[in-house]
Amino acid sequence: MTDHREVAIVRWPGQTPPIEDGLAALLAAYHLRTEAEKGILVAAVDGLPDRYRAEITDPRTAFADDVVLVALLGDVAVGCLVVTSPANGQSEIKRLWTDPEFRGGGIASALLGAALAHAAENGVDTVRLSVWEWRTGAIALYERLGCTVTESWDERDQLVCMQRTG
Repeated sequence: MTDHREVAIVRWPGQTPPIEDGLAALLAAYHLRTEAEKGILVAAVDGLPDRYRAEITDPRTAFADDVVLVALLGDVAVGCLVVTSPANGQSEIKRLWTDPEFRGGGIASALLGAALAHAAENGVDTVRLSVWEWRTGAIALYERLGCTVTESWDERDQLVCMQRTG
């Protein structure tokens, strides 16, 4: 089990070792697993929808206006999270993912804590996110960090919308 105190949370791109491949691998795993959980069998990144494939192949462009946080254990990328640029006092957290081999050690909590701190430092009043209803562990984590279920802004079935204000 990994102790999150050993994990460094870095902003990407930034003054870090080159982690593009590690970030791409995390995003690929996230999207492939999500599609599988939705019952859509996608064998490889090439089979993902264009918008997801673009995040994996060119995250610098896909997230140009956003902040990408990467959890590093040594020089290995073990988790990631995206915080969208503030708009109307709100930001959105997306793409929270921890490599399954490193789960249970506080990496997701550390990423979320860094994301919430970043949002507060940038004057964001409300942080929102959406999560598939079957990801009960993630929902419990979000609730522990003060997020509550709110009216949906997304019409996809089985998607739970949550937010944290203040």
